Amino acid sequence: MSRLLPHPILSAALAATWLLLNAPPSPGSLVLAVAAGLTIPAVMRALRPAPVRLRRPWALLRLAGLVLADMVRSNLDVARIILSPDQAGRRTGFVSIPLELRDPFGLTLLAIMLTVTPGTLWVQYDSDTGRLLLHVLDDTGDDGWVRRVKERYERPLLEIFA
Repeated sequence: MSRLLPHPILSAALAATWLLLNAPPSPGSLVLAVAAGLTIPAVMRALRPAPVRLRRPWALLRLAGLVLADMVRSNLDVARIILSPDQAGRRTGFVSIPLELRDPFGLTLLAIMLTVTPGTLWVQYDSDTGRLLLHVLDDTGDDGWVRRVKERYERPLLEIFA
């Protein structure tokens, strides 16, 4: 039974969601709900990654607080940039950042943190060279963004996942 129904709660939730989205229920939507509830968890089982190993879970909480504070600060900075009538000194740009981090979970968290922070966007990561291409709203032209990403985000992620 576990092979046919590897995740029964997920299967039931998917089937119920399908039925709610296709209201009122009909015989055809019921068949599709059962098919989705059985098929999707079975397919996802093959994609299941290796378990995450956290070396320092408390560092993850500190990092979450830091990211939250940076998001608030960045929201204010972006609002100031957008609402400022003087845009002469501002320029957007791309910054190439060499990363030591290679753990897929750490890189995923870094991508999420940089993308949800207003004013920055993860554009590309080259796994061969370990270089990240980051788009920034306020490019200062120096290595400030490189230092910020490496010291504030990459170093704690290396502690947590390396």
